[in-house]
Amino acid sequence: MIYFMENNIIIRRMQETDPQIFSNEECAQGWHASPEKYDMRISDEKKGISVALTAEYQNHPAGYINVYWNCAAGPFADKNIPEIVDFGVLEKYRNKGIGGLLMDTAEKIVLTRSKIVCIGVGLHAGYGSAQRMYVKRGYIPDGSGVWYRDQICTPYGDCCNDDDLVLYLSKELD
Repeated sequence: MIYFMENNIIIRRMQETDPQIFSNEECAQGWHASPEKYDMRISDEKKGISVALTAEYQNHPAGYINVYWNCAAGPFADKNIPEIVDFGVLEKYRNKGIGGLLMDTAEKIVLTRSKIVCIGVGLHAGYGSAQRMYVKRGYIPDGSGVWYRDQICTPYGDCCNDDDLVLYLSKELD
């Protein structure tokens, strides 16, 4: 299914060939990646618990985003609030509007079931552009503070500034 098509960009349902492409491209960027993560997103969509999207730029997979119908972790867990999960644009395709279009599409999909969407964002510098994007799009912190490995990080508690250190945000859609 195609959700968006314009100016060399297509946003479509993730396909079976995408996981290996994304994994290879992310490894080339120096990231730790494997196709299993993307295979799981496709499998979750087949189970009806999510929607897995791929953005193509000039016919090349360039980015991805997933909508899960019920947030599984953090302050919104098991409250039937959809969550945007695992959003990324390959470095060589950034600054072409792909990330914004992926977010627009994900939010439109969420609106079919909910007026609220949540998202968790990592706190280290690797997530800096995502942090800025979410704030500019109107996402606000939920007020529960920072979470580490799916638990609230207590004041002065031990944590590591890795991918498991997350701030949860939400947005009311209109």
